[in-house]
Amino acid sequence: MLLASIISLGVLGLIFGGGLAYAARRFAVKVDPRIAEVEEVLPGANCAACGCIGCSAFAEAVVQGKVPCNGCVPGGADVARRVAEILGVEAEEKIPTVAVVRCRGDRENARERFRYEGVMDCRAALLTGGGAKACAYGCLGLGSCAAACPFDAITMSDQGLPVVDEQKCTGCGVCVQTCPRGIMELIPRTQKVYLGCVSHDKTKAVKGVCDVGCIGCGLCSRPKITPSGVVRMEDNLPVLPADWSAYAPAVEKCPSKIFVVRDTTATGPADTPTCASVSNP
Repeated sequence: MLLASIISLGVLGLIFGGGLAYAARRFAVKVDPRIAEVEEVLPGANCAACGCIGCSAFAEAVVQGKVPCNGCVPGGADVARRVAEILGVEAEEKIPTVAVVRCRGDRENARERFRYEGVMDCRAALLTGGGAKACAYGCLGLGSCAAACPFDAITMSDQGLPVVDEQKCTGCGVCVQTCPRGIMELIPRTQKVYLGCVSHDKTKAVKGVCDVGCIGCGLCSRPKITPSGVVRMEDNLPVLPADWSAYAPAVEKCPSKIFVVRDTTATGPADTPTCASVSNP
């Protein structure tokens, strides 16, 4: 009896084991070995600046072609090139970007409708009557962008406006996604001048809430100020080209002084390559 039981259990074990082995091989999900190779070269920051939930998810997405090979912001150019090599991709350089603050309406220059004493988060404040800032477009000043920045590149000034450290900023865009008012924007690092306002209101409405907002006068777009005609007005705001070089007259003549001139010689993260063409694996 004992021997028969042992034999029966052994036979059953062999049958079930064989069945499991067959099922494992029959229904196995094939994993692209390049995923592990890509993950190996990533810094492991799991910062989600690439738009994925972590480095493992990024590695899988980049192999599947869902995200670009230069999507790992902390890894920079070195990681991007190594990922490109693994994928059989030719890399070409692109102009790096930097985050800028398109609002100058600080506590001194912009009015508030009430005193906000809720959660120190711009998105939460926006749900409270649209926020305390009287300008419906201006920075709410609670620092959600600074808290979200994975590289500590943003701090809040004493007057309640974000300040971007361009040497730390990698252009990941997390602050842009976080800001509920859309005042954070990514521009090419080579861009010399940008507009420090996003308000679409005109003179009276702007001046009633902010001393430094764009009044939509269109002076900067006039041929007398900008003969090239590269500046155009769109919904009461000037639209500026990234390579605008003859900006001096417009900057000087602007009645609201809303143009911000950058120091483009400031150093920042190295240029990051982008995927140009993919060869068959």
